[in-house]
Amino acid sequence: MVTREVFEKREFEYLSPYAAKAAGSRGRKLPEEKCSIRTDYQRDRDRIVHSKAFRRLMHKTQVFLAPEGDHYRTRLTHTIEVSQIARTIARGAGLNEDLTEAIAMGHDLGHTPFGHSGEAVLNEIYPGGFRHNVQSLRVVDVLESGSSRRGMNLTFEVRDGILNHTGSTMPVTAEGQVVKTSDRIAYINHDIDDAIRSGIITAEDLPKESIAVLGDTHKKRIDTLVRDMIENSSGRPTAQLSEERYQAMDELRTYMFRNVYHNDKVKRAEDVSQVRNIIVSLYQYFLEDPDRLPDDLRAMRGSFPDAELAKDHIAGMTDRYAINLYEELFVAKGWR
Repeated sequence: MVTREVFEKREFEYLSPYAAKAAGSRGRKLPEEKCSIRTDYQRDRDRIVHSKAFRRLMHKTQVFLAPEGDHYRTRLTHTIEVSQIARTIARGAGLNEDLTEAIAMGHDLGHTPFGHSGEAVLNEIYPGGFRHNVQSLRVVDVLESGSSRRGMNLTFEVRDGILNHTGSTMPVTAEGQVVKTSDRIAYINHDIDDAIRSGIITAEDLPKESIAVLGDTHKKRIDTLVRDMIENSSGRPTAQLSEERYQAMDELRTYMFRNVYHNDKVKRAEDVSQVRNIIVSLYQYFLEDPDRLPDDLRAMRGSFPDAELAKDHIAGMTDRYAINLYEELFVAKGWR
């Protein structure tokens, strides 16, 4: 039988000296008895994958609102693609694949319904603003509670990687840094794929300088970036791309913001207006009558402000649940 102690020993024997080791984790907020089989990072990954918040990602928008087609990415397929890319890099660079996977699987748990359109509305109406990475940490720290604890009680390294997968602060582990870059590799390239599929852009429209460096197909670009990340992270305390590949990827990202993410065909005015109406209406409804919140959130009243709990409920909804609830509460039956 391969026990936790065997896995922990192998990490010290085979991983890079710069890799995070489960036995050397800064630990959990609340002490727990160790699992006899899984390391702490493996256990964190399992808690995330078995959570309700993870399952809900399946019905949350990635970029395209209500796309007409079966093959557009959702927030869940994005998460899986990030995990695959990040795990490959971690394995090639001798880093801790279990920690990498745990961070990748949990990084977007706090995303709102309707993608970044929903996030923008919550950021506007919730006092103090809304950031999905901060909400992801709140999901694992507070909202996904077990029978005997509040939150998942994850290790410091996983929590740090989730919080800092976006923004200016770098994760403290090389594994977290791998996920931060893998998130960008994944969304830029799969959003190009979806934008071409939708007819918003063509492959010939992509900036030629970037394509010359990274490759002219989805497969080539990801392969180039993964190999570059491994080469520039192996045997080093930090994980990063080479300057040339980073600049080429950043140019692609700029192109996507200019031509896809802010494109009126992607975010049609009527769709954005409807998203705003749904989120604002539901937020005000639960803020004015918090007794209508779900039992688990209602039980937290007194520990957290009603506005925060209303925000938590809205952020946790899937697209279709938010639409159906809005119609149930605010649309006359004869008009549905």
